[in-house]
Amino acid sequence: MLTGKYLFKKKITVEYPEERTPLSPRFRGLHALRRYPSGEERCIACKLCEVICPALAIYIESEEREDGTRRTTRYEIDMTKCIYCGYCQDACPVDAIVETQEFEFATETREALYYTKEMLLAVGDRLEPQIAKNLAADEKYR
Repeated sequence: MLTGKYLFKKKITVEYPEERTPLSPRFRGLHALRRYPSGEERCIACKLCEVICPALAIYIESEEREDGTRRTTRYEIDMTKCIYCGYCQDACPVDAIVETQEFEFATETREALYYTKEMLLAVGDRLEPQIAKNLAADEKYR
């Protein structure tokens, strides 16, 4: 009798990938490195994300510049190890590393899941408007 009750109600099944459900601004998907509007990368090589990562998926090398600031020379994320906990994003003092709403990044090879600094910056450049909007929506909870 319970089944008959739902027979004439609106269907809630989503026909993925033709239809998509809305994602929360806090959704944790593919990582991205961000830049300032001037084009300079935000990462200050504090290595907090590397230290806090419980899966040890982040590896950073850095060097000091002439003006005394530090910048990354190598920034890698092993997506095969990442558990998408969001600790790296929470630890970052300058919002350099963020997790986007991209969740479709299946590959045919394992090597394609090792993201380099250039790959992460490209993701950030491509999705910056969406990232800024999601961070603004989440600001009151931070």
